[in-house]
Amino acid sequence: METEKKGSMSVKDAGRKGGLSTSKSHDRKFYEMIGHKGGLKGGQRVRELIEKGKETEIRKS
Repeated sequence: METEKKGSMSVKDAGRKGGLSTSKSHDRKFYEMIGHKGGLKGGQRVRELIEKGKETEIRKS
């Protein structure tokens, strides 16, 4: 896996540093809340894509 370099820190290293910083300033409840929000948004998108796929299959038949 290739890491993109910008300055003296790779993107991977910057992400790790930001994640560690966030984990120090937020508790478990914070992560549960953002995970729940992401699941709601992601779930809706998946449902939309499934419906579009079904519509495409019906048109092809």
